[in-house]
Amino acid sequence: MFDIGFWELVLISVIGLVVLGPERLPHAIRSVMHWITTAKNMANSVKTEVTQELKLHEINENMIKASKQGLSDLDPELQKSIDEMKETAEQLSRPYKKDIDDIKTSLDKNPSGTTQQENSILDSSKTTPPRQDKNE
Repeated sequence: MFDIGFWELVLISVIGLVVLGPERLPHAIRSVMHWITTAKNMANSVKTEVTQELKLHEINENMIKASKQGLSDLDPELQKSIDEMKETAEQLSRPYKKDIDDIKTSLDKNPSGTTQQENSILDSSKTTPPRQDKNE
């Protein structure tokens, strides 16, 4: 990328040693390496995100094309993508089905939406007379 040879590195090292001194040079090198590593990681993450977005865009275009064709005579790769998307949607909804069913059954048992503990608290508050302060 930069096409730096051995003698250029030696020259940069000597200049760095003269300017920064032997005490601060290792710290400066570590800082520069940290910046370079951070920049590389950011570039790789952006590259990965762009690649994923392009794949999603391509799948979306294929889905639109398939819906226009009426989902018949699909390309095998497109059919595989559709099946994978359906499976993923099913997997995402599975954990919540049990919770939804539990909520529905509890609401069927108690249509007011309150639990037995809440009902007992509400009942006790109705039967307990209000407190009166001694100062009154």
